[in-house]
Amino acid sequence: MKIYTRGGDRGETSLLGPDRVRKDDARIEAYGTVDELNSVIGVARATWPGSPLDPQLAAVQADLFEVGAFLASSGAGFTTVGIQRIEALEHGIDAMEEELAPLRSFILPGGAPVAAQLHLARTVCRRAERRVVALERDEEEFRTSVAYLNRLSDFLFVAARFTNFKLGVGDVPWRGK
Repeated sequence: MKIYTRGGDRGETSLLGPDRVRKDDARIEAYGTVDELNSVIGVARATWPGSPLDPQLAAVQADLFEVGAFLASSGAGFTTVGIQRIEALEHGIDAMEEELAPLRSFILPGGAPVAAQLHLARTVCRRAERRVVALERDEEEFRTSVAYLNRLSDFLFVAARFTNFKLGVGDVPWRGK
């Protein structure tokens, strides 16, 4: 089987199911951004092999495949992540924050390279969330996807701070004018 099909050469692509849409369709933009987020998290994981966050980030990558498949499915029977995965992110946030000093100022993305990658992942996650919201679907599965992405961006922010802490690198405080 060849990797190329030539099926998209005219600016259309297939969803998971019988539908074809233009490549600039809002649904393609949404799951494409989720895919981009997954890749950025992969880079962060590769930057710090053996990280204490690695199992959670691996689970997040699997979750993002589920979210992406749901967004690409066009009603072909795929479901998104469940509420338990949102709760797992919340538990992860709580556990990391127990070790961190309270945040006393805004911080800039930076610190250790892996923390900077996690900050980048957070911003891509926010964009993915906006793209899913733009689909304006009043269905529980879409609302759960939005909630998951919202919580994930919080998780990634705290993970960036936690990473800096574990690596002995300070967060970069924002100093106003």
